[in-house]
Amino acid sequence: MQQNCSAKSPGNSNFEGMIVHLIDGTYELFRQFYGHRRYNQGKDKPYGAVAGVLHSVLEMIETGATHVGVATDHVIESFRNDLWPDYKTGEGIEPNLVAQFQPLEDALAAMGVAVWPMIELEADDGLASAAHLAAADSRVEKVCIWANDKDLAQCVRDDRVVQIIRKGMQVRNAEGVRAKFGVEPTLIPDFLALVGDSQDGYPGIPGIGPSTAAALLNRHGPIESFPDGVLGEQRQRAILFKTLATLRTDAPLFADVDELEWTGPMPAFAEWPKRMADDRIQPRTDKARLKAAPPDETATDQTQLSL
Repeated sequence: MQQNCSAKSPGNSNFEGMIVHLIDGTYELFRQFYGHRRYNQGKDKPYGAVAGVLHSVLEMIETGATHVGVATDHVIESFRNDLWPDYKTGEGIEPNLVAQFQPLEDALAAMGVAVWPMIELEADDGLASAAHLAAADSRVEKVCIWANDKDLAQCVRDDRVVQIIRKGMQVRNAEGVRAKFGVEPTLIPDFLALVGDSQDGYPGIPGIGPSTAAALLNRHGPIESFPDGVLGEQRQRAILFKTLATLRTDAPLFADVDELEWTGPMPAFAEWPKRMADDRIQPRTDKARLKAAPPDETATDQTQLSL
């Protein structure tokens, strides 16, 4: 945790100034899968990437995170594929990686982490919805979105809702979004509609690059406010691309931010260390749970461990 993205009062959901951490589980799974490829000589462990994500989440908890939620793409396709035929699909994803999508969701839930498998929506929609819900709670001081996707920059609000870019561990607040893209966070869907997003599969408007897009948006505001003739025949396509780039914030993921507080693993987690062939995860989880528990509960647990 860096630059004010660390929790302030572990083990207590009733304190002022809680910090909520929202994680792109699908990105983390990809990151772990291909990270392991550097040294496993192509011999992928069936749950190697899953174990890697769990250890990454535990590292956050060990360094002070108390409220954690993970959004995943249960399937890659979403409602956006019906709007644009070239929108990204799951085609080409390695079978050994796809096979770990469901186990990741099951393992996170068993470890006691709030997890939201997205089907009609995408993981990014889940993160946007969770950020919206968490930011509406006056007890929340900061929401940290751990994800690299450009479209999540639209969720940033001043210094309260920030995006953590994994590469370099950059904390991107509203000022950082403006420095990176040249527009306010609320105009990121318009910006991406104009310049395109190759990762998501839509090309943007021909002849409009980042500088031109930023200049147009800063002059006219959202695409719908552009004077007639600015985009010409491309206007409706730009509005379609804006729809693709606009993240949904209405997914009913939780009713109370307290549901994101990590208090330890579920009984079902007992089978996962053996299943993942990982003998480090159980003692690490136990240690993290003791650290996260309230003082009276910690004393009871330590007494039981000594018997």
